[in-house]
Amino acid sequence: MVKERKSLSAGHGIGAWLQQRITAVIMVVAIFQVFIFLILANEVIDSNFITWQQFFSFIFVKIFTQIVLLAVMIHAWIGMRDVVMDYIKSYSARVTLFSIIVVWLVGCAIYSAVILWS
Repeated sequence: MVKERKSLSAGHGIGAWLQQRITAVIMVVAIFQVFIFLILANEVIDSNFITWQQFFSFIFVKIFTQIVLLAVMIHAWIGMRDVVMDYIKSYSARVTLFSIIVVWLVGCAIYSAVILWS
């Protein structure tokens, strides 16, 4: 009789690899955006809280920031999923950790949207 193996694996190969690379590129673009703003803020304008508040008041910056935060969360999910699948052998422990990670990341997504759009 064939024994069914409980692995919680859906065969995430090239898809997960590609998602991590795309999210990494989005995060690098965001880092360059912040560095350019910091350089311009110090060179051209006075760098203070009002400057940062005005920068994040632009709708494009808010949308891009939300995309970057979602990319960070997707990147974190893929990494944590792979770590849990590689090192946690117990099925119930995997399900528990996956549940905790998903709840945490969804909470972070909601909290980031509340902060960014309020």
